[in-house]
Amino acid sequence: MPIYEFVCSNCKSELELLVRSDEKPRCPNCNDSRLEKQLSVISTPTDSGKSQPAAVNCLQPRCCGGGCQPG
Repeated sequence: MPIYEFVCSNCKSELELLVRSDEKPRCPNCNDSRLEKQLSVISTPTDSGKSQPAAVNCLQPRCCGGGCQPG
């Protein structure tokens, strides 16, 4: 069961929900079923033996979770 990110069309709440394939999710704040699925950043495991560049906080809303990589 994947976790999806949604924005409610009615109350504009941002939420993450665990959704089964046969479920129609509803907003827990207003109970509306008009939820817009958002694009999510995929998390991948990293090799602990390799160094990763330091994350930079770009301060952009919903941009890579706020941890952009320097170019």
